[in-house]
Amino acid sequence: RLIEMARDINPKASKREMDMLLATGEQTSVALMSMAMQSLGVSAVSLNAFQVVMHTTSAYSNAKFKRIDTERIFNELEQRRIVIITGFQGVNKYDDITTLGRGGSDTTAVALAAVLHADKCEIYTDVDGVYTADPRVCKNARKLDVITYDEMLELASLGAKVLHNRSVEMAKKYNVVRSSLNNSEGTTVKEAAKMEKLLVTGVAADSNTARVSVIGVEDKPGTAFRIFNTLAKNHINVDIILQSVGRDGTKDISFTVASDDLEATLNLLEENKERLTIQNITYNADVAKLSVVGAGMMSNPGVASKMFEAMYNSRVNINMISTSEIRITVLVDEKDIDKAMNAVHDGFMMQE
Repeated sequence: RLIEMARDINPKASKREMDMLLATGEQTSVALMSMAMQSLGVSAVSLNAFQVVMHTTSAYSNAKFKRIDTERIFNELEQRRIVIITGFQGVNKYDDITTLGRGGSDTTAVALAAVLHADKCEIYTDVDGVYTADPRVCKNARKLDVITYDEMLELASLGAKVLHNRSVEMAKKYNVVRSSLNNSEGTTVKEAAKMEKLLVTGVAADSNTARVSVIGVEDKPGTAFRIFNTLAKNHINVDIILQSVGRDGTKDISFTVASDDLEATLNLLEENKERLTIQNITYNADVAKLSVVGAGMMSNPGVASKMFEAMYNSRVNINMISTSEIRITVLVDEKDIDKAMNAVHDGFMMQE
């Protein structure tokens, strides 16, 4: 509702003003939560990012925590009050409100657990744990009892919406044992999972992606650096990267960015076209990423072959490929993503 209000007034509102607006949603929630607890006879207090204080960087809409002051929280706890704190937001060095990006309340929860030295951080969400795939898309998806930090980090980074990727990264760093729960027992995220290791732990899809290609750049050392340094300085994250073999002194470079960053990426490249020796810029916003993740992939050959076979059988074409020790990601047409996700998921999970 807040986003719609902003778009009606100014479709190109600045990120700073969007953060100022969106942070009010969390403040409303914590105040109402505290009132609800008080109505039950429970002593509670709501605090926002200024009252704690939760210090962040100045990257509006995608800020990161620098530190969290704990004095106010401990003072309230000593008064035997339940402390309810706004997630998703912080305060930068200019005393401006910042937000942590989509899913940032998870990151707030883990950050608080870390600085307060909590034994456990529990996340209550709209699904009862981490699944092998999105259960709303794959009817055969199975809930996992345990998953490692590394696997969860990859899945969260690649489109699995159950946990925010930075929250998993922080949980691993500070060794906070985490659960994703509703009323039933959920999934525990931990350093090492004592279970029979699946070849693939999960399949994730992300339609919030776009492919950009810069055509005819100089085939010389430093060209790629200049392109990606320009994007990095403007806080644009790049994912899959593919470079063509050089020809006639030039090469082509394709990469993916979040859909929300597409316009800014194209504007930056256009503004720096001459300096970056770009002859032409093309893009495709109708693409999606499909990934398989699993620590078991490190010791088992043939995972890529099995994934590509499932996609071939479902007649889904692959545009780009990226791999790591425990992940394989492919770029496909957005219209094929649900079909591809089901085919790949069942290709692995129904045989294990």
